[in-house]
Amino acid sequence: MTALLARGILLLLPLWAYAAPAAADFRLCNNTGSRVGIAIGYKDGDGWTTEGWWNLSARNCDTLLKGALVARFYYIYAIDYDRGGEWSGKAFMCTRDKEFTIRGIEDCLARGFDRAGFFEVDTGEQRSWTVQLTESTEQTPQRAMPQYAPIAPGSPAVAPAPPFTGPAPSAPKAPAR
Repeated sequence: MTALLARGILLLLPLWAYAAPAAADFRLCNNTGSRVGIAIGYKDGDGWTTEGWWNLSARNCDTLLKGALVARFYYIYAIDYDRGGEWSGKAFMCTRDKEFTIRGIEDCLARGFDRAGFFEVDTGEQRSWTVQLTESTEQTPQRAMPQYAPIAPGSPAVAPAPPFTGPAPSAPKAPAR
């Protein structure tokens, strides 16, 4: 009986060894007909960080942060390179025209950075999350719907971005990430 039990464990071991872990990332999808630049802000154990720019072609997605999410709230600022305009909010954080990683969100201008308004994304403490950028003509239906609800239990959550506003005063020309 012990030998039979040992063989059963050995047969199960290879199945367990090859099980792939569930993906856990923060992704952003550009569902517009334009190229967009994206910056992200978040707070981790060391404080606030902003990073940018990810350049997404039209109708494309990219992973901004790999691995399990470290915070509940993330902040996004995006600009439309082709038509002008932006997706923004009221959480002001530091950016710059070129690729950047900036620690801290205070005194942006005094430290030689630009200051932009980011919109808040509440991930509800999900392990992974996807934000959808859409054009102003592609807004959600008028009846009330939860803005940041998971698609299904256990699956990555998907959230729409706030409405697109345009045109932006100037769009940084950023290198591809």
